[in-house]
Amino acid sequence: QVQLVESGGGLVQAGGSLRLSCAASGRAFSFATMGWFRQAPGKEREFVAAIRWSRASTYYADSVKGRFTISRDNAKNTMYLRIDSLKPEDTAVYYCAARGGEGSYYYQNQYDYWGQGTQVTVSS
Repeated sequence: QVQLVESGGGLVQAGGSLRLSCAASGRAFSFATMGWFRQAPGKEREFVAAIRWSRASTYYADSVKGRFTISRDNAKNTMYLRIDSLKPEDTAVYYCAARGGEGSYYYQNQYDYWGQGTQVTVSS
């Protein structure tokens, strides 16, 4: 059974930083791509960032480039998302997801497994 568990969310002031974690268990070794998505209140869930597990190639939504950094720790089967210079518009539930292939990293329906989400709230 595959499990993805996010952690690290919380209430932060604008300008601050957070590091989100996504711990994978089960068949983590077979994931080729993992990603972060977020859903703000009243909005649809959107792509944030993705990483190819073997090569650590990274991809970002244009709206977060320069402030978000995705990374992974092979030994811990854990993916991270560091968010710097937080803005109120970053307030959302952040989800991690995983897929077995190296196809599209952008589309949500291409991912096979999802975490339960972690809330990030940025106060102004």
